[in-house]
Amino acid sequence: MTDSTQQRLTGQTVELLQTMIRNECVNDGTPESGHEVRTTDVLQTFLEGSSATIDRFEAAPGRTSLVARIEGSDPTAPKLCLMGHTDVVPADASGWDHDPFGGEVINDEVWGRGAVDMLNLTSSMAVAFNHLAHSNFRPKGDLIYFAVADEESGSKYGAEWMAQNHRDIIQCDYVLTESGGLHGENADSPSINITAGEKGIAWRTLTVKGTPGHGSRPYRSDNALVKAAAVIQRIADYKPQAAFHDLWWPFLDTLNLDDDLMVALRDPTQVDDMLAKLPNAGTASLLHACCHTTFSVNEARGQMKTNIIPGSIELGVDIRTLPGETANDVREHLRIALGDLADDVEIGEIMTHPSSLSQANTPLWDSLHRAIAKPFPSAALVPRFTTGFTDARVFRDLGAVAYGAGLFSPELNAADYGSRFHGHNERIDIESLRLTTQLWLDVVTDLLG
Repeated sequence: MTDSTQQRLTGQTVELLQTMIRNECVNDGTPESGHEVRTTDVLQTFLEGSSATIDRFEAAPGRTSLVARIEGSDPTAPKLCLMGHTDVVPADASGWDHDPFGGEVINDEVWGRGAVDMLNLTSSMAVAFNHLAHSNFRPKGDLIYFAVADEESGSKYGAEWMAQNHRDIIQCDYVLTESGGLHGENADSPSINITAGEKGIAWRTLTVKGTPGHGSRPYRSDNALVKAAAVIQRIADYKPQAAFHDLWWPFLDTLNLDDDLMVALRDPTQVDDMLAKLPNAGTASLLHACCHTTFSVNEARGQMKTNIIPGSIELGVDIRTLPGETANDVREHLRIALGDLADDVEIGEIMTHPSSLSQANTPLWDSLHRAIAKPFPSAALVPRFTTGFTDARVFRDLGAVAYGAGLFSPELNAADYGSRFHGHNERIDIESLRLTTQLWLDVVTDLLG
C-alpha cells in the first residue's frame, strides 16, 4: 500500500469517527435511547457502491444495526466478522475540557464520547472493509462488517437480538472486536495485548423491606433505608478469595513490577495483602478485578422523601464473575456477604452471562501476530482478560473464536487509555487510528486472502 493510500484511509477513519461522535448515539439504558439509526444511516451511505451486500436490522424504533458482507469464493472456508458497536455511554460535559460530542481534532487527537469505546474501532473497521470492497477483494471465506446497537446496555437490542432472530446473518468462525492492542509496560520484553476472555456479568437487585411511617417518629421504626445502608456496607466489606485462571499468568508477564511483587501476585495467599499496599490505586483496582469476583452497589431506588420513613429500598449491584462461576455461586457469595441480613433481602436478577474465553492457538491469532509484526517486529502477542463485558460473549456462545483487538501507538499507555473508558476527556490519537486501520487490512488479507 502506498503512503498516499494509507494517508487517505487514515483521513477517512478520522472523519468517520468525528461524524459518529457528533451523532450522539447515547445509550442510557432505556429502550428509547441510543438512536443508533443515525450512525447506521451514515455507514450505509459510506459503504454503498461496491460489490458488498448491506442489510439493516431494527430491534426497536431507532435501535438499528447494519451488516455488510463480501461473499467468499469458498463456502467451506472460515468466515471473519469485524464487529463494532455504535452506541456510547452518557457524558457529563461539565467535567470535560472540550465538547464531548464535538468530535474535534486537538493536538492530533480526536476528542469525544466514544473515541476509545469503541467508535475508533467501529470507524476504522468500516474504512478497511470499504477499501477492500472497492478494491474487488475476493476473500476465501465471507468477510462481514457488523455495526451493532446497544452494546453499552447489555445487547438486548443489538448482538443478543441478532443472535436470537437472525443468527444465520452473523454466524461466523472468527470475530474481531474491542478491546486490545495496547503495548505492555515491560520494555525489556515488548508485548501487545489481545483480549481473549472477559469476566461474566451477574447484575442483581437487592430489595430491602421495612415499614413506612412518618419521619417525625423514627424511634423503634423499621426503616428500609437504614437496613439498606447496612446491606451496602456488608457488600463493600466482603472480600472473596483470589482465584487465578489461564489468562492471569500471561497478563502478569506484561507488567513491569519488581520481583517481590511478582511473587506475591502469583500466590493466592499473598495477593490481597500486596494489592492493599500498592501505591497506585488504578493498578491495584485492575489487578484485583482480574483475579476476584467483584461487587459494586451502584444504585438505590425507593420512595424516598425527607419526611417519610421508606418501606422498601431496591439496590442495584454490579457483580462480575470469574471463569467457571455460576448463578448459584453468585447467590452463595451474597449469602456469605450479607450474613444474618440475608433473610431480609430479596434477590432479583437483571442480567446473567458467564465469563467467556477463546483459545489463542488459532489461525486468527497467527494472522494477528503476523500483522502486528509488520510495524512492531519484536513484540510478542499476549492474551488478555478484560474485566468489562463486550459483544464477544454473544459470538462465543455461537461457537466463534472472538478476540478484542486494535493496534495503538506505543505512546498511549494503559493507565491513560483505561481512564478514558466512560470517563472525562475521552480521546484517541490519529497515529493509533492509522495503525488500527492498517491492522484490519493486514489481518483480513492474511487470513482470508
